[in-house]
Amino acid sequence: MKTRHLAAALAASFITTLTYAQAWPTKPVRIVVPAPAGSSLDFVARVLGEKLGAKWGQAVVVDPKPGAGGLIGVDVAAKSSDNHTLVIGFPGPTAYGPFLYKKMPYDVVKDLLPIVVTTTQPNVLAINAALPIKTVAELVAYGKANPGKLSYASVGNGSSSHLAMELFKTDAGFEAQHIPFNGSPPAALSTANGDTQLLFAVASGIAPHVQSGKIRQIAVTSAGRFESLKDLPSIAESGDPSLRGFEAVAWNGLFGPASMPADIVAKINADVNAVLAEPAIRDRLVAAGMAPGGGTSVAFKAMLDADMKKWGGIIKRLNIQLD
Repeated sequence: MKTRHLAAALAASFITTLTYAQAWPTKPVRIVVPAPAGSSLDFVARVLGEKLGAKWGQAVVVDPKPGAGGLIGVDVAAKSSDNHTLVIGFPGPTAYGPFLYKKMPYDVVKDLLPIVVTTTQPNVLAINAALPIKTVAELVAYGKANPGKLSYASVGNGSSSHLAMELFKTDAGFEAQHIPFNGSPPAALSTANGDTQLLFAVASGIAPHVQSGKIRQIAVTSAGRFESLKDLPSIAESGDPSLRGFEAVAWNGLFGPASMPADIVAKINADVNAVLAEPAIRDRLVAAGMAPGGGTSVAFKAMLDADMKKWGGIIKRLNIQLD
């Protein structure tokens, strides 16, 4: 009799959980963006949010919360408990953070749940167009010949644009002062205006200044040429032996709090994969210099773990500490 009651209770619990997942969301879903409005993260969140809102029958609210290299926005999602708050994370406050900061407001491994990769993309090596530089080799030569004259913008302390540049200039053997900004719009503007001379940023973040002729793109950080930026060589192709094998690909993806039920995670993952498979969505992302993501939450977790291992070692080698 007890066995029968236990089986019935388990079955009822399963049905309740399944019904809850099918009913989810029961109110508007918030996607926190740990970067400013107008950033590449904000763009991806809005492109996906529009389609997901229609699919879910609930509004998807994109909520920019920039600051502290992304820690502020990610912390909001990590500490949420309503099962309707997500964050579009990126490597800085997730894969890199534990190695950059002695103290973080959340534990990446214990408090966050990777749900699905939204896009991957290389950073573009871009310079102020007034510089007499058109190739990676010319940039390295210029930097070595003009010590103390170069500064570079980044989209924030601990971002991929920051760490990729530190790795690049260290391996190439030239100096450039780091000037961090809060997101890609002000970072790109500083290089366009000549206040800084170079930066790494995703293509969409610098596109207006490339079109105006104020910024020149010279290379990408992927191992080889990138599909939507085929005219740009990779840094690894520069011919400099010290840069052979250079690769620093950025990504972003949706995370939830670790307490989020597995069935809701599975639903979000499946629905985002479906949206990313739509040709119109893929075209918009590719046009912005991104590769549509997708895949399982398990694969996303494996990618995060691999990045933590790779960049943790690099951060220690370069001796970068932000607090």
